[in-house]
Amino acid sequence: MRSIVWFRGKDLRVADHAPLAEATAAGEVIPLFVLDPYFFVPERARDLPHRLQFLLESLSVLEANLDQLGSRLLVVRGRSVDMVPRLAAQWKVDQVLAHRWVEPFARERDRRVAEALAREGVAFRLLEGETLLPLGSVRNGQGGMFRVFTPFARACEAKLDQAPALAAPRSLPTVPGDIQAETVPIPSLQDLGLTPNPRLQAGGERAAGQRLKAFLEGSLTDYGVDRDRMDLPGTSRLSADLKFGTLSVRAVWQAVAAAGTGESGRRYLNELLWREFSHHLLWEWPELLERPFQPGFEDFPWRVDEADWAAWADGRTGYPVVDAAARQLRAEGFVHNRARMVAASFLTKHLLLDYRRGEAHYLRWLTDGDWAANNAGWQWCAGCGCDSQPWFRIVNPVTQGRTFDSDGTYVGRWVPELTD
Repeated sequence: MRSIVWFRGKDLRVADHAPLAEATAAGEVIPLFVLDPYFFVPERARDLPHRLQFLLESLSVLEANLDQLGSRLLVVRGRSVDMVPRLAAQWKVDQVLAHRWVEPFARERDRRVAEALAREGVAFRLLEGETLLPLGSVRNGQGGMFRVFTPFARACEAKLDQAPALAAPRSLPTVPGDIQAETVPIPSLQDLGLTPNPRLQAGGERAAGQRLKAFLEGSLTDYGVDRDRMDLPGTSRLSADLKFGTLSVRAVWQAVAAAGTGESGRRYLNELLWREFSHHLLWEWPELLERPFQPGFEDFPWRVDEADWAAWADGRTGYPVVDAAARQLRAEGFVHNRARMVAASFLTKHLLLDYRRGEAHYLRWLTDGDWAANNAGWQWCAGCGCDSQPWFRIVNPVTQGRTFDSDGTYVGRWVPELTD
């Protein structure tokens, strides 16, 4: 068989890549990446500068890895819904393989591609890989999606009987000689009107593997305690790798489970299950990107105050942890999870500003900006999401700083005027 393996930005790796493995086993393989204007034009790129930097670095590493294995990545420019069916017909392929996405806009894209490919007699197969279990497969006793995390997590663990993560291939078949296409180089940040940010994590499969190794040999041991400390490097920093698929979530789960670190390992696996929960929620209720999970919040009287919004977004509220989180977000595309919680609670419960505005702001600047996880986290903090903290639970930003940044290291790093 002749297969297109359509890399789509959430699977920028060669290890544990089911579409690549299946296509290789079936015959000829054509790796493809489409520079869709939905993301890759300057006016859109300005809305996600940090994510694009990580993505382009990771894409360049993927290109090099495929070349080293004997294949090559074909990069084309155009709308995915047009280019994939057109190239499939032109190249006379039997099937197009890709990883499934959860977001509603991606589901609509895939529906349109599937219809166009069907008219050409080409199979379109979406394989799982963004989540531990197939989306929509974890159901409660009544056959519906869980609305509370803890029973969802138990049901997931009961279903997890995973085959080992696939090793990276030793070699790949060369791209067939008759394949012709108007390929283009991977664009630079400058091509998209962006300035490189040296503070961002390095993208790519190799860097991801190094981060995982460092976590397993270092921070994982004390993760159960240090994960909440904003002043310590106690987290894995693998969130961007999971978002862009430079590591598969299955490979991370299996590596942590095998590490044998007791309660700390359990706590980390529980965080992976929370990520799983967010993706299954969005699959079941795609409207969550626009509306609160709890209907009672539909008409919540959020305030509109541009001065308060600007103070929060720029890190000028006068509350140290809140301001440190705001500045870290813009500076390095990352915010410690507890600082995110403090900042989100402050926006929604102190300032009474709409959580959707904070959600969009974070999605713009985060390197690990994932639609499902970002939405679930913001709705949880605002009290309007699935299995949220209660509305009346208001996080005290001062107490949080005293408890989890006791000597002011985190605040001093990002709000230097408070160093003394």
